[in-house]
Amino acid sequence: MRFLIFLVLLLPLCVAAQEKRVSSKYTISGYIRDSLNGETLIGASIAVQGITKGISSNQYGFYSITLEAGEYFFICSYIGYQPKIIAVKLDGDKQLNFNVLPKIALSQEVVVSSKKRDANVKNAQMGKFTLPIEQIKSIPAFLGEVDLLKTIQLLPGIRNAGEGSAGLYVRGGGPDQNLILLDDAPVYNTGHLFGFFSIFNSDAIKNVTLIKGGMPAQYGGRLSSVLDIAMKEGNNQKFQVEGGLGLIASRLSIQGPIKKDKASFIVSARRTYIDALTKPFISKTSQFYGSGYYFYDLNAKVNYRFSEKDRLYLSGYFGRDVFDFVNGRQSLNVNIPWGNATGTLRWNHVFNNKLFGNTTAVYNDYNFAFKAAQNNFEIKLASGIRDVSLKQDFDLYPFTGHKIKFGGIFTYHKFTPSVVSGKQDSVVFKPNNAQTKFANEAAVYIQDDWEISDKVKINAGLRYSMFQQIGAYKIYKTDDNGNRLDSTVYKGGQAVKTYGGLEPRVTLRYALNDETSLKASVTRNLQYIHLVSNAGTTLPTDIWVPSTYKVKPQISYLYAAGLFKNFKDNMYETSLELYYKQMENQIEYKEGYTPNTLEDTENFFAFGKGWSYGSELFINKTKGKLTGWIGYTLSWTWRKFAALNFGEKYPAKYDRRNDLSVVAMYELNKKWKLSAAFVYGSGNAATLPQRFYIVGGVLTQEYSRINEYRLPAYHRLDLSAILTPKKNIKRKWKSEWVFSVYNAYSRQNPYFIYFDQSGSAYNGSLTIQAKQVSLFPIIPAVTWNFKF
Repeated sequence: MRFLIFLVLLLPLCVAAQEKRVSSKYTISGYIRDSLNGETLIGASIAVQGITKGISSNQYGFYSITLEAGEYFFICSYIGYQPKIIAVKLDGDKQLNFNVLPKIALSQEVVVSSKKRDANVKNAQMGKFTLPIEQIKSIPAFLGEVDLLKTIQLLPGIRNAGEGSAGLYVRGGGPDQNLILLDDAPVYNTGHLFGFFSIFNSDAIKNVTLIKGGMPAQYGGRLSSVLDIAMKEGNNQKFQVEGGLGLIASRLSIQGPIKKDKASFIVSARRTYIDALTKPFISKTSQFYGSGYYFYDLNAKVNYRFSEKDRLYLSGYFGRDVFDFVNGRQSLNVNIPWGNATGTLRWNHVFNNKLFGNTTAVYNDYNFAFKAAQNNFEIKLASGIRDVSLKQDFDLYPFTGHKIKFGGIFTYHKFTPSVVSGKQDSVVFKPNNAQTKFANEAAVYIQDDWEISDKVKINAGLRYSMFQQIGAYKIYKTDDNGNRLDSTVYKGGQAVKTYGGLEPRVTLRYALNDETSLKASVTRNLQYIHLVSNAGTTLPTDIWVPSTYKVKPQISYLYAAGLFKNFKDNMYETSLELYYKQMENQIEYKEGYTPNTLEDTENFFAFGKGWSYGSELFINKTKGKLTGWIGYTLSWTWRKFAALNFGEKYPAKYDRRNDLSVVAMYELNKKWKLSAAFVYGSGNAATLPQRFYIVGGVLTQEYSRINEYRLPAYHRLDLSAILTPKKNIKRKWKSEWVFSVYNAYSRQNPYFIYFDQSGSAYNGSLTIQAKQVSLFPIIPAVTWNFKF
């Protein structure tokens, strides 16, 4: 807890420093909110006419800017909102809140002469994308289900694991190397339906921010990227109900004021009815009667504004997938539930007009279970991770051109990786080692976003992190045959192994002119928890393991540089980024591993290194009836393990040479909006059998080296049309119909390859043929959304 003591001691010094300002300078601060529902706006820009330096609102909509005394025009702008200009005579410290109006609420188009601030060119951050939820909802969706992770996959440098997968692979990193936060709570499994859908209900989401290069110092514990997702706070002006009916799932959200302008809430739920749709088609005499699958999730949030200085938030998420398989003829019953639960309690406090604080307590739990029973035999496999965290963050605005952020976090982890147990009659099977592991993780950080001049801006940060495996735990000493000889016992809370280190990061921007800039970044990251997978996609059977006395933390060094340029008054935003990433202490299973042992899975890990490099091109059209983007990535991703592939390097399973995405949205008229998305990617790397032998009458196969082959290229076109009927003035509700087509030309994309046998080896008629399995042909869908 020493880092918390450090923060407490540092806080009075920061507050006192604010009082020693020159009397001719004054500070104006406040919040930026949606004028219709009171939601705070994240990352809204505050510019001052005639002055190049400005500021953006933080995660809670707060801003602060210090200027010389005088008269100014303050311009507030945010994507999808009408800019607002306010004249202010600054002759003392002032509080000024901006309530801005969404453009969709305007009855006619408003032309604003003030120029946008070229945020993508002028800020120092690299590889950052902020996607408005309305834009995400406009992109064609699989089976009509809006999915923000699949939208993220359309950006350059990011690829999916395969057909329908919600997993993210960023710049050569694995799915565990992405820090995915939902209201500050880490999410460890992001997929429903074995990864085909993400767990995020778009009706409950306010803001989505992705950072895939040079992540700021307040984020840590991952190597590749940060996906920061903020839930809606709830409409504090009026009650609102919205939802949708789709082919496989329905949604319903209710939000409104508990006390107008003071407190609000939102509750959003979603559930599939795959089980209900298929049940009538399975007769009671069928051997599979009683089998079924469904998923559901629930988002809830409540907040209370005590004053302009204090606000309290309580939010949570709970989601589950449940798969039941029944085979009556074989008396086999299988039950597979898995899911996430998170809870976040946050307190915002404005200490003064230059210092904003946020205190957060987080609980999150992910667990997976596999239960099977047949006659008198039972088996159970369980895995999961549970965290309790306490975090303190401060935003300090000492003077114009500087935004300092500092704070710390402490997390207590409990890991349950792949515990297998079972029984047959009176015989009970137990794990060969106590698999549950405990750990403490802590970090402190400080960073400065410093606009040195009109041309030079720097974002520099330093983070120190520490990870400690603790007891209760027992380490066994074994002989060459695995027989236990002795043990070392660690009591509860006693340190087993400690790791730690500095994580510096710096990003530099140099402006060539108002519409062109060069950026470069260097980042060192440490990751203490690992997802170990035996497959090419993210499945709930993948297990999370901590760094231990055997498993070292992952380390990465990321170097990136890019050219950013806008054209035609910011109608076109373009960027070209180059990157090189080096990764140490990567983990894979040893060759031949099968998850059917009672031993600790650590005994089957292989350790090695990885590296990735490439280029990313992004062209984004932001204005006009036709909007959208083109993203292209050319990249290489390699792995090298002494115990795998004869010690030679091989392409990672998520290596993809070429990756292209084209997204277009067109507003035909007030009723119809059309959109399309085309994706192309080089085939996935695969390990396949390349020789077959008959040994003792049994067909035996010899596999190639790891990922020596490539599956055929992947490509697909999705289409969507949104019909918004003319609104009846007498009615307080509105609706829309969403028509979508997934895989419009029914491309048979490869999911995996298997080898089919026919004939007999005894008479010489045996033939072996490789066959491709594809999942989804053309799939039309329709969804009805409503709001009142």
